[in-house]
Amino acid sequence: MARSTARKRALNTLYEADEKGQDILSLLEERIAVPGAQTPLPEYAIEIVRGVAEHRRDIDEKLDECSTGWKISRMGVVDRNILRIAAWEIMYNDEVPDRVAIDEALGLAKTLCDGESPAFIHGLLSAVCTAHEKPLD
Repeated sequence: MARSTARKRALNTLYEADEKGQDILSLLEERIAVPGAQTPLPEYAIEIVRGVAEHRRDIDEKLDECSTGWKISRMGVVDRNILRIAAWEIMYNDEVPDRVAIDEALGLAKTLCDGESPAFIHGLLSAVCTAHEKPLD
């Protein structure tokens, strides 16, 4: 299964946990054990969700640090979780080039968010790359 699809499935899981105020890893384990009507989660989606859960505090701090005038807690749920996925890929997954992480986040944002979100997400993720002392590759 393509990584783009895995990112979307990871976003669905993170979104659901965020909306319900549920522990991310508990929800993930439920989705793995009983996938419901959906096909089982792709391995990369599981890796993303576990990675975001494990590093969420650092990811959120980096996003807050790089955001001008916005705290992650004030962002829309979809925007916030798209940012978390891409920030995890930038900060913790060396297999994914930063430009790919940003492009994939923009693709999700263009499909799922309002008109201003893609530009905001692009700017914030570019700042994360700079702050993480990692030039865009």
